[in-house]
Amino acid sequence: MKELLKHLREYISVSEKEFQQIETYFECFEVKKKQNLNSFKNISNYNFFVVQGCLHMYFINEKGENQSVQFAIENWWITDLLSLHRNKESVFYIQAVENCRILSISKKNQEKLLAEFPKVERYFRIIYQIALGASLYRIKFLYQASKAERYFHFIKHHPEFAQRIPQYLIASFLGLTPEYVSEIRTKAFLKQV
Repeated sequence: MKELLKHLREYISVSEKEFQQIETYFECFEVKKKQNLNSFKNISNYNFFVVQGCLHMYFINEKGENQSVQFAIENWWITDLLSLHRNKESVFYIQAVENCRILSISKKNQEKLLAEFPKVERYFRIIYQIALGASLYRIKFLYQASKAERYFHFIKHHPEFAQRIPQYLIASFLGLTPEYVSEIRTKAFLKQV
């Protein structure tokens, strides 16, 4: 839980005593690689904080292929926010890319936590504003950048993901095929030789 306390303190002031109460709202558990945390058409009832490992959120497109839309590594949150908020069926899966240690908070416990600790509501507002801004930037980049620019920008600016996530998932996230990623990586390597 110390990881969550450290992350909270990046955005709000939390005493040890307050955190002892805050942590009672969370459950800690482990997830094995390739294990799903939620499923398509089920309601997302939990918000997940990654203590260790990597998760990805995806949907299955009309071709029957997984289309990644989000990754979460240490100190990142992940859930289908609209499903959680609106109590509607999720359109996404959340799956472990690596073995993970996760903190989860149910929707009910999160509402109680926010009522008891308004400063935690401020924390969530800040991290969701950052997440929304990053999502908008990603959409803009997907529209404006070439396929190769998308890939090399991701690799350069997000090495914490690029070194841990399989290339086929990075390709999916960027709207590329694994074959195309392999091709541009080979071309880049040959230019360096």
